[in-house]
Amino acid sequence: MATTTTPKKKASAKAAKTVQKAAPVAATEAVVYSMAGKEVSKVMLPTELFGASWKADLVHQVVTAMQANLRQNRAHTKDRSEVSGGGKKPWKQKGTGNARHGSTRSPIWRHGGITFGPRNERDYSEKINKRMRANALFSVLSRKMRDGEVLFVDELSFNAPKTAEAKKFLSALANGARADALAAKSKNGALIALSGYDLNSIKSFRNIGNVLTEEVRNLNPVDVLAHRYLIIERPQAAFKTLGARTKSKK
Repeated sequence: MATTTTPKKKASAKAAKTVQKAAPVAATEAVVYSMAGKEVSKVMLPTELFGASWKADLVHQVVTAMQANLRQNRAHTKDRSEVSGGGKKPWKQKGTGNARHGSTRSPIWRHGGITFGPRNERDYSEKINKRMRANALFSVLSRKMRDGEVLFVDELSFNAPKTAEAKKFLSALANGARADALAAKSKNGALIALSGYDLNSIKSFRNIGNVLTEEVRNLNPVDVLAHRYLIIERPQAAFKTLGARTKSKK
């Protein structure tokens, strides 16, 4: 007696033959470079910082809210009560044959006030929860790490503010990490996250147009997304600083 194969069995057989693609695995360690662009060690990457999934909606919400908080409302028009003059009634109420008016500063008059114009009292700021901000930052860091756009440096040390030494460091790191765009990109090439406030390092990179320096504790999704590469100094100390934000998620 011939056996018949049900559609359910056919589907299961077909699924068994198809090879399931494995989900992308987050990197567990990364190379740490010196100022000369040489590999000096490797560092283990915390999963909570560099193993988060990409949350496009959350990142968009946080980034647009942060940009709105930076918005300065300077446009301001005067209404009829703020325009100078117009205190006297143009003509008497009746008997002239003209329409009735009480002030020459009415919006329908030339040189009068503006109706529904922009006012500087408008507030564009939006509230961002700490948990949202932290999750958005970790999502961006993880995405950049998977794209190979996060580089680690053991230490940045400048005896004095020297732009030439800063350019030499960027060129050496670009060659050592095979990040050609780091030295070639004319704008928004790299964001350098310093472990702490270092005046010599800040002044050394200040005259380089495609580089921005910021302390690790002040990292945010807007600055990280605005630059191609993220260079983190002293990764172990940086992980400890960034890890403190995970406490606000609970």
